[in-house]
Amino acid sequence: MEHHPQQHRVTLSDGRVLAGTTWGPVDRQPVLFVAGAATGKSMAFGEEALGDIGVRLITMDRPGIGDSSPADARTIESTASDYRAYVAGVLGANAGPIPVVANSQGAIFGLALALAGAAERLVLVSPADELQHPDVHALLPAEATGLSDLAEANPGEAAAVLAGFSAQAMEEMVLGGSHESDRAFYSSPDFLPQYRAALAEGFANGGVGYVRDTVLAMRAWGLPLDRIACPVQVWFGTHDLSHSPDHGEILTARIPDATREMREDAGGALLWTHAREVLAAALAR
Repeated sequence: MEHHPQQHRVTLSDGRVLAGTTWGPVDRQPVLFVAGAATGKSMAFGEEALGDIGVRLITMDRPGIGDSSPADARTIESTASDYRAYVAGVLGANAGPIPVVANSQGAIFGLALALAGAAERLVLVSPADELQHPDVHALLPAEATGLSDLAEANPGEAAAVLAGFSAQAMEEMVLGGSHESDRAFYSSPDFLPQYRAALAEGFANGGVGYVRDTVLAMRAWGLPLDRIACPVQVWFGTHDLSHSPDHGEILTARIPDATREMREDAGGALLWTHAREVLAAALAR
């Protein structure tokens, strides 16, 4: 059965609007999807499986991305609060914690949702690591941490560098820095049009949402990961060349009782190539 995506607009008490999309049957288990860098509500995964598995996938444009109002001085925590307000707007104010799947640079917001008690469980898929964590930083060459170091020392200057970026530059960077198997997937006719639509949302409003997300992700997170109380899984593909120097080993160890899932037959596109497995993990099946 075909379930067409539904569009949503939630107006907050301060007058800002949060826009998003839901995919799959409306009467099934909601799962919040926190998408990666510079991608908006058009990005989803496993759409063809949602009906079979029984999932309603919820996506949102973060503030300043797509059709969501920009938010001045946005933080990791305030972005998580916006996700919570949006989910309540879509599902109703009584909606409790729901499973959360966070990908790539969206991982920080998934972790913040877990810390806020808003995640029933959290699946981090190819999460972008905390480059300013001393143990992670030590694993990387200087050129890999340069922009992160700048963001930590001078966030305004880093934001100015990032503001020169475009959707096309992002697409070229992602494809150019990926394992050949990922490159083939990202440039496939099944994926590339959706990715480009999501990137157009990501760079809407002069790219302010993308720039803010990236500065937040590149600086020290300041998140007390040892206080996360919900079940957490960290998923990586062996061929992932870009998200973490140790495929999330240090990150997983920082979260109580978190487990790491490695897939030998995957790279950075793990979320899409193994979508059914990820959805099953989100539902603890």
